Amino acid sequence: MRLCSPRLGGAVVALGLFVSAVATAAPVGASEPLKVELHKLRICESGDNYRADTGNGYYGAYQFALATWHGLGMHGRPDHARPIVQNRAARMLHARDGWKAWPGCARTEHLR
Repeated sequence: MRLCSPRLGGAVVALGLFVSAVATAAPVGASEPLKVELHKLRICESGDNYRADTGNGYYGAYQFALATWHGLGMHGRPDHARPIVQNRAARMLHARDGWKAWPGCARTEHLR
C-alpha cells in the first residue's frame, strides 16, 4: 500500500560583497545522509517540485496522500504547504514508517 508518492537559486549582497549561492530546499534539522536521501526521494517522486499536483491523488514534493498528510497533523494540501513544512512531514513519516511509505522510489533510489 502506497502512503506517499524547487530548487532555489539566489544571490546575497552583504557588507558590499556579492556572494552567489544555489541551493535546494533541504530538510532542516535532518542528518546529512537523510537530507541527501530525501533529496533523491523528492527528485524521484515529483522532480523536486513542491507544488506537484499530477491529478493522481498524491501531492507535493514527496507525493503525500491526503489521508497520510492529515494523519501527520498537517492541514490543507501538501502542494500548498511551504517546502519546510513538507520536509518536516517527510521526516516525521520516515521516522514513523521508514522508506516503506514510498515503496517505488525507495526501491529505485536504493534507499535503506
